[in-house]
Amino acid sequence: MRKIIAISQVTVDGVMQGPGTPEEDPSGGFTKGGWAMPFVDDALQRVIADTMSEDADLLLGRRTYQIFERFWPKQGPNVVVNAFNRATKYVVTRSLDQLEWKPSQKIGGDVVSELRRLKASGGEPLHIWGSSELLQTLIASDLIDEYRLWIVPVVMGAGKRLFEKGVPAHDLKLVATQRMPSGVLVNTYRPARASTVA
Repeated sequence: MRKIIAISQVTVDGVMQGPGTPEEDPSGGFTKGGWAMPFVDDALQRVIADTMSEDADLLLGRRTYQIFERFWPKQGPNVVVNAFNRATKYVVTRSLDQLEWKPSQKIGGDVVSELRRLKASGGEPLHIWGSSELLQTLIASDLIDEYRLWIVPVVMGAGKRLFEKGVPAHDLKLVATQRMPSGVLVNTYRPARASTVA
Protein backbone atom coordinates (compact mmCIF):
# COMPACT_ATOMS: atom_id res chain seq x y z
CA MET A 1 0.00 0.00 0.00
CA ARG A 2 1.45 3.35 -1.03
CA LYS A 3 1.34 6.12 1.53
CA ILE A 4 0.14 9.63 0.74
CA ILE A 5 2.25 12.14 2.66
CA ALA A 6 1.13 15.78 2.74
CA ILE A 7 4.07 18.18 3.07
CA SER A 8 2.95 21.73 3.76
CA GLN A 9 4.42 25.00 4.91
CA VAL A 10 1.74 26.57 7.07
CA THR A 11 1.41 29.71 9.16
CA VAL A 12 0.46 29.48 12.82
CA ASP A 13 -3.15 30.18 11.77
CA GLY A 14 -3.05 27.37 9.22
CA VAL A 15 -2.64 29.29 5.94
CA MET A 16 -0.71 27.39 3.26
CA GLN A 17 -1.22 29.72 0.28
CA GLY A 18 1.78 31.16 -1.56
CA PRO A 19 4.66 30.36 0.81
CA GLY A 20 7.33 30.78 -1.87
CA THR A 21 6.85 34.02 -3.79
CA PRO A 22 4.29 36.84 -4.16
CA GLU A 23 3.41 35.55 -7.64
CA GLU A 24 3.06 31.90 -6.63
CA ASP A 25 -0.70 31.89 -5.92
CA PRO A 26 -2.45 35.26 -5.87
CA SER A 27 -5.89 33.66 -6.34
CA GLY A 28 -8.69 35.14 -4.26
CA GLY A 29 -6.77 38.43 -4.06
CA PHE A 30 -4.02 36.95 -1.86
CA THR A 31 -1.17 39.50 -1.74
CA LYS A 32 1.08 38.13 1.00
CA GLY A 33 2.91 35.38 -0.89
CA GLY A 34 6.51 34.60 0.03
CA TRP A 35 5.91 34.57 3.79
CA ALA A 36 7.90 31.38 4.42
CA MET A 37 11.17 32.28 2.70
CA PRO A 38 12.66 34.55 5.41
CA PHE A 39 12.53 31.56 7.78
CA VAL A 40 14.48 29.08 5.62
CA ASP A 41 17.71 28.64 7.57
CA ASP A 42 20.48 26.04 7.28
CA ALA A 43 18.65 23.62 9.55
CA LEU A 44 15.49 23.77 7.44
CA GLN A 45 17.61 23.37 4.30
CA ARG A 46 18.83 20.07 5.79
CA VAL A 47 15.23 19.00 6.42
CA ILE A 48 14.41 19.83 2.79
CA ALA A 49 17.47 17.86 1.57
CA ASP A 50 16.50 14.86 3.72
CA THR A 51 12.93 14.98 2.39
CA MET A 52 14.13 15.20 -1.20
CA SER A 53 16.50 12.27 -0.74
CA GLU A 54 13.57 9.95 -0.07
CA ASP A 55 12.33 7.74 -2.89
CA ALA A 56 8.90 9.21 -3.62
CA ASP A 57 6.58 10.17 -6.43
CA LEU A 58 4.52 13.37 -6.54
CA LEU A 59 0.76 13.81 -6.29
CA LEU A 60 -0.26 17.29 -7.38
CA GLY A 61 -3.32 19.32 -8.16
CA ARG A 62 -3.47 21.05 -11.53
CA ARG A 63 -2.54 24.52 -10.27
CA THR A 64 0.45 23.31 -8.24
CA TYR A 65 1.63 21.16 -11.15
CA GLN A 66 1.56 24.20 -13.44
CA ILE A 67 3.40 26.36 -10.89
CA PHE A 68 6.05 23.69 -10.41
CA GLU A 69 6.35 22.95 -14.14
CA ARG A 70 7.01 26.62 -14.93
CA PHE A 71 9.68 26.90 -12.25
CA TRP A 72 11.57 23.74 -11.28
CA PRO A 73 12.71 22.32 -14.64
CA LYS A 74 14.33 25.69 -15.42
CA GLN A 75 16.48 25.70 -12.27
CA GLY A 76 20.01 24.36 -12.20
CA PRO A 77 20.65 20.92 -10.76
CA ASN A 78 20.00 20.78 -7.03
CA VAL A 79 18.42 18.38 -4.56
CA VAL A 80 14.87 19.65 -5.18
CA VAL A 81 15.14 19.81 -8.97
CA ASN A 82 16.68 16.35 -9.14
CA ALA A 83 13.98 14.81 -6.92
CA PHE A 84 11.08 16.47 -8.74
CA ASN A 85 12.44 15.64 -12.19
CA ARG A 86 12.94 11.94 -11.44
CA ALA A 87 9.59 11.48 -9.66
CA THR A 88 6.50 10.34 -11.50
CA LYS A 89 4.08 13.23 -11.20
CA TYR A 90 0.47 12.14 -10.77
CA VAL A 91 -1.64 15.17 -11.65
CA VAL A 92 -5.29 15.50 -10.68
CA THR A 93 -6.89 17.56 -13.45
CA ARG A 94 -9.96 17.75 -15.61
CA SER A 95 -8.66 20.52 -17.87
CA LEU A 96 -5.10 19.56 -18.84
CA ASP A 97 -4.80 17.11 -21.72
CA GLN A 98 -1.02 17.32 -22.17
CA LEU A 99 1.47 17.00 -19.32
CA GLU A 100 4.83 18.13 -20.68
CA TRP A 101 6.95 17.62 -17.52
CA LYS A 102 7.91 13.97 -17.79
CA PRO A 103 7.26 11.50 -16.35
CA SER A 104 3.68 12.58 -15.58
CA GLN A 105 0.33 10.81 -15.49
CA LYS A 106 -3.11 12.36 -15.46
CA ILE A 107 -5.72 11.41 -12.87
CA GLY A 108 -9.27 12.39 -13.79
CA GLY A 109 -12.77 11.05 -13.47
CA ASP A 110 -13.66 9.77 -10.01
CA VAL A 111 -10.59 11.14 -8.23
CA VAL A 112 -11.17 9.38 -4.91
CA SER A 113 -11.60 5.98 -6.57
CA GLU A 114 -8.56 6.57 -8.76
CA LEU A 115 -6.43 7.54 -5.78
CA ARG A 116 -7.59 4.55 -3.75
CA ARG A 117 -6.58 2.37 -6.70
CA LEU A 118 -3.21 4.16 -6.96
CA LYS A 119 -2.55 3.68 -3.24
CA ALA A 120 -3.37 -0.01 -3.49
CA SER A 121 -1.06 -0.49 -6.48
CA GLY A 122 2.07 -0.47 -4.33
CA GLY A 123 5.25 1.47 -5.02
CA GLU A 124 6.91 4.61 -3.75
CA PRO A 125 5.13 6.95 -1.30
CA LEU A 126 3.30 9.86 -2.85
CA HIS A 127 4.40 13.29 -1.64
CA ILE A 128 1.78 15.98 -2.07
CA TRP A 129 3.07 19.56 -2.00
CA GLY A 130 0.75 22.57 -2.07
CA SER A 131 -2.42 21.48 -3.90
CA SER A 132 -4.78 22.97 -1.31
CA GLU A 133 -7.99 22.08 -3.17
CA LEU A 134 -6.90 18.49 -3.77
CA LEU A 135 -5.93 18.21 -0.11
CA GLN A 136 -9.49 19.00 0.97
CA THR A 137 -10.71 16.02 -1.06
CA LEU A 138 -7.99 13.76 0.33
CA ILE A 139 -8.64 14.83 3.93
CA ALA A 140 -12.40 14.38 3.58
CA SER A 141 -11.87 10.90 2.11
CA ASP A 142 -9.37 9.84 4.82
CA LEU A 143 -6.61 9.28 2.25
CA ILE A 144 -3.75 11.11 4.00
CA ASP A 145 -1.39 8.77 5.85
CA GLU A 146 0.98 11.41 7.20
CA TYR A 147 1.21 15.19 7.52
CA ARG A 148 4.61 16.87 7.57
CA LEU A 149 3.92 20.43 8.59
CA TRP A 150 6.55 23.14 8.59
CA ILE A 151 4.86 25.62 10.90
CA VAL A 152 6.18 29.13 10.25
CA PRO A 153 5.86 31.68 13.10
CA VAL A 154 3.67 34.17 11.27
CA VAL A 155 -0.07 34.85 11.31
CA MET A 156 -1.63 35.60 7.93
CA GLY A 157 -5.26 36.25 8.81
CA ALA A 158 -6.50 35.23 5.36
CA GLY A 159 -5.71 32.76 2.61
CA LYS A 160 -6.20 29.12 1.73
CA ARG A 161 -5.87 26.88 4.75
CA LEU A 162 -4.66 23.32 5.08
CA PHE A 163 -7.80 22.38 7.01
CA GLU A 164 -10.66 24.37 5.54
CA LYS A 165 -14.14 24.58 7.03
CA GLY A 166 -16.09 21.40 6.48
CA VAL A 167 -13.30 18.83 6.73
CA PRO A 168 -14.23 15.99 9.09
CA ALA A 169 -13.14 16.30 12.71
CA HIS A 170 -10.39 13.82 13.52
CA ASP A 171 -7.43 13.31 15.81
CA LEU A 172 -3.81 13.43 14.76
CA LYS A 173 -0.89 11.83 16.60
CA LEU A 174 2.35 13.82 16.80
CA VAL A 175 5.12 11.34 15.93
CA ALA A 176 8.11 13.68 15.47
CA THR A 177 9.00 17.31 16.06
CA GLN A 178 12.01 19.55 15.48
CA ARG A 179 12.52 23.25 16.19
CA MET A 180 14.60 25.20 13.69
CA PRO A 181 16.72 28.17 14.88
CA SER A 182 14.47 30.42 12.76
CA GLY A 183 11.48 29.38 14.87
CA VAL A 184 9.94 27.01 12.32
CA LEU A 185 8.50 23.86 13.87
CA VAL A 186 8.81 20.74 11.73
CA ASN A 187 6.06 18.44 12.99
CA THR A 188 5.02 15.06 11.66
CA TYR A 189 1.51 13.83 12.40
CA ARG A 190 -0.37 10.66 11.54
CA PRO A 191 -4.10 10.05 11.83
CA ALA A 192 -4.91 8.55 15.22
CA ARG A 193 -6.50 5.09 15.28
CA ALA A 194 -9.07 6.14 17.85
CA SER A 195 -10.63 9.60 17.73
CA THR A 196 -11.79 11.71 20.64
CA VAL A 197 -13.62 14.21 18.41
CA ALA A 198 -15.35 12.21 15.68
